[in-house]
Amino acid sequence: QVQLVESGGGLVQAGGSLRLSCAASGRTFSSYAMGWFRQAPGKARLFVAAISRSGGNTYYADSVKGRFTISRVNTKNTVYLQMNNLKPEDTAVYYCAANLKGDGSSWPSYATDYWGQGTQVTVSS
Repeated sequence: QVQLVESGGGLVQAGGSLRLSCAASGRTFSSYAMGWFRQAPGKARLFVAAISRSGGNTYYADSVKGRFTISRVNTKNTVYLQMNNLKPEDTAVYYCAANLKGDGSSWPSYATDYWGQGTQVTVSS
């Protein structure tokens, strides 16, 4: 079992920044790829970003490339999502995710092994 706990969400104005954190426990952190998904009201949960086990490879949705950065510190069992130049369309619940099989690329939501509880990000215009 893996437990994931997100933090760092909140309300920010358009153009602002937030950093999300996800603390993992229960299994060797470096044995799984980590990712972030988001879900807006009435919409599907969508891939945002992912990072490989070692942190050497990162992957992003086109909508966030150049604005968001995913990183991980395996010695702290933590993955981060730095979000800059936020837009109102970034408003959603953001979920931390763990994938035991893949490397983080081509990661549909159904391939996720573990989810966090989610943290709300609201961007005002």
